[in-house]
Amino acid sequence: MHDADVSLTKEDLDTIRRLEECLWIGETRYDNALMDKVFAADFFEFGRSGKTYARAEMFFDPHSAEVIDATIPLPEFHARHLSEDVVQVTYVSEVRYGENIERANRSSIWSREGAGWQLRFHQGTPIPV
Repeated sequence: MHDADVSLTKEDLDTIRRLEECLWIGETRYDNALMDKVFAADFFEFGRSGKTYARAEMFFDPHSAEVIDATIPLPEFHARHLSEDVVQVTYVSEVRYGENIERANRSSIWSREGAGWQLRFHQGTPIPV
């Protein structure tokens, strides 16, 4: 099925946007029970740093949670169906570290699993200053 044959419902778009944004909000990002539902069993990431991350590396000690100073809503957020139950999301991340802002082009692949969506893949590519 081509993406022209499938349209993303407002409900699915809102759900995927909310799930993607929860990765950039400290209260949800450091909630390991929530992240266990978000990350698919075969999830991996090509990080902004160039490092590859496995699913197991996506969980943190909630007591060491840090504030994530990211721009929400996510700038330039777009989503498109790749198939009926697979969606690609793209956006720009903007995260402040003191006086510096790090920007990156982001791409995520989400798949519908049962009644919910799970993140299968993510990539961050730095945007040069």
